[in-house]
Amino acid sequence: MKLKNTILTLLLAFAASMVLGQEYTLSGHLRDADSGEELLYATVAIEGGNAGVTTNLYGFYSLSLPAGEYTIQYSYVGYESQVFQIQLTGDMTKDVELGTGSAQLEEVVITSTSEDDNVTKNEMSVVSLDVKEIKKIPVIFGEQDILKTMQLLPGVSASSEGSSGFFVRGGDADQNLILLDEAPVYNASHLLGFFSVFNSDALKDVKLYKGGIPANYGGRSSSVMDVRMRNGNMKHWEASGGIGVISSRLTVEGPIVKDKGSIMVSGRRTYADLVAQPFLDDFDDFSLYFYDLNGKANYKIGENDRIYISSYLGRDVLGTDDFGFDWGNQTFTARWNHIFNNKLFSNTSYIYSKYDYGFGIDNGGIDVAFEAGIYDHNLKQDYNYYLNPKNSLSFGWQGILHEFQPSTFLFDGEQQSEADAQFALEGGLYISNEQKVNDNLQLNYGLRLSSFSNIGEYTEKVYNQADEVIEETTYEKGEFYNNYLNLEPRFSATYLLDNSSSIKFNYNRNAQYLHLLSNATSGSPTDMWIPSSTLVKPTLSDQIALGYFKNFNNNQYKFSVESYYKVGQNAVDFEDGADVFGNEDIEAELVFGQSRAYGVEFLVEKTKGDFTGWIGYTLSKSERQFDDISDGEWFSARQDRTHDISLVGVYDITPKISLSASWVYNTGDAVTFPSGKYFVDGNLVNLYTDRNADRMPDYHRLDVGLTWKLKATKMTASDLNFSVYNAYDRKNAYSINFDTNAAGNSEATRLALFGVVPSVSWNFKF
Repeated sequence: MKLKNTILTLLLAFAASMVLGQEYTLSGHLRDADSGEELLYATVAIEGGNAGVTTNLYGFYSLSLPAGEYTIQYSYVGYESQVFQIQLTGDMTKDVELGTGSAQLEEVVITSTSEDDNVTKNEMSVVSLDVKEIKKIPVIFGEQDILKTMQLLPGVSASSEGSSGFFVRGGDADQNLILLDEAPVYNASHLLGFFSVFNSDALKDVKLYKGGIPANYGGRSSSVMDVRMRNGNMKHWEASGGIGVISSRLTVEGPIVKDKGSIMVSGRRTYADLVAQPFLDDFDDFSLYFYDLNGKANYKIGENDRIYISSYLGRDVLGTDDFGFDWGNQTFTARWNHIFNNKLFSNTSYIYSKYDYGFGIDNGGIDVAFEAGIYDHNLKQDYNYYLNPKNSLSFGWQGILHEFQPSTFLFDGEQQSEADAQFALEGGLYISNEQKVNDNLQLNYGLRLSSFSNIGEYTEKVYNQADEVIEETTYEKGEFYNNYLNLEPRFSATYLLDNSSSIKFNYNRNAQYLHLLSNATSGSPTDMWIPSSTLVKPTLSDQIALGYFKNFNNNQYKFSVESYYKVGQNAVDFEDGADVFGNEDIEAELVFGQSRAYGVEFLVEKTKGDFTGWIGYTLSKSERQFDDISDGEWFSARQDRTHDISLVGVYDITPKISLSASWVYNTGDAVTFPSGKYFVDGNLVNLYTDRNADRMPDYHRLDVGLTWKLKATKMTASDLNFSVYNAYDRKNAYSINFDTNAAGNSEATRLALFGVVPSVSWNFKF
């Protein structure tokens, strides 16, 4: 009997240990209690332990734990946290809605999912923007713009005065992958760069990867900007918008079926031509405007399936009846989210993207037109597998069919150039793992395999040193040729020194197969995208970065310093004296070389209190080297700016009135000025020697703004936003031209685009 009791006791103990050792999975979604919007990168943490996860891009989380009782905290910045006691005895699904309640959003643009995740999270060289707060940052014409706000951060610089184009860590503008709901946007600028295509009212999340780019992204060699549109309110119908001096916008959203599906439609249109009309007496038919239209719908098919459809349409019109430019973007994304089980999440996407551009001239009844474009069909599959509390796998594939419509001239409706359309297939296969090694060390490592193949029908040409065609090879329709394959390793690590400081490191290699040919300082309708080919090799970029992060005074103050070094192969540029416009043999005008960029970025933030803001400073160098330019010596890239400083502050004078200001300074761009003159057929012509050996004058500017929240009712809320761009009227040089005066001497003329620009807008919601 004693033996029997002993055996029974051992069996019970073994059974208990089996139960206690059994792991179960807690999973679900985090959403906004007011609108039903998913909360991206929200935190799910175990109190008293070190286990925890963040939600993915669709608000989904999964956490595997041994059986037992746990206190789970769900939190997101600007929302009231919720804490639950959970008895985990089996797999459990728990969806949580967080409300803002009495919690106040901190008045700082750079935000994250927890107060100290700049230190603790295994991310570096990453910037997130709170779309709801950027309206307080003063910008030109008072138009809310995520790209202009992004330019106020270290490592990101504007391509030109007032432009929404940007450079990241010394890279070229075309080396930034800009995604809107996963669809690539090939020209993110309106009105020659003065506005971006992103209507802030339609956006939910914006994230810029300056380095440490995850393996699921590919196709560009400098950075990735991932922009996500709002899904729409799933609880009730509402409208919001604004009326400004140069544009107006309106957003309407609401449930298709409450808590199951929603729709959002947002539109924006400028009326710059109406504002400018009194000053253009000679151009009664002058047009200068753009419009945007964003739309998104989603619906829950069941507990484990949800579909999303989103689209964007934007267009610019500039000119008169006799001449004009016309360009625009179209995107369409259809996505299917599926939860296979509480550990495996998938996202299947079909994506279409189109960018076309051109101009037309009516010269005495003779019509001359130019048109070109790029079209993409993209199919991709992404998976998240939550292996255990310390390992989270991401893997998937992608295939993009590119169609490049070359620059085509039409003369009275007849095509004048013979350049063929080009087709290419770009592919990607990736896998990565986010691993928590211990309480102090986190790793994220992965590998991307990218491919690129040109597809016929096409005639490929070989040129001699005189840019003459010496050989032609014709490929049949559908024939694959000129295949590229590249391995792109990605690695990042975070080591916590203590509760308030850490050091971080990342390395990534990126391959870029598309190239933008441009001589302009900002987005131009005549810029042309071309694919890699036998002559034009893919651009390869390797970057390493090391950073130190420290928080002070209960996360009220944040400090970071990051250093980086980036080298590139197969950089593309025009040769000196290139014949660019309308040249069907444009590849003959290109040269190929190397690039390098290195620098240090400092950022100090104040995130709490009546006064918030940041100070950013970048010390950097960006250079290029081509055998056929400047005798093969390294020279400064156009975007090379030794010093770049930004100061941003927001002060809440009262709960209803806030004052904001930003001041920027940077070293002038590298440019090529004439070094002499000579005569050609009796005409005096400028002589240019070394590329980018001169500098534009240093740039600096102060912008100020004031936001006044008007009296709100239970159903409505509104505010007035006043701003002054370039408050002390700095005449910054947009360009410098060299002409010959009456005495035969060279004379430099500086063009400044903007003086003081005041703006006012009324924003509303009901």
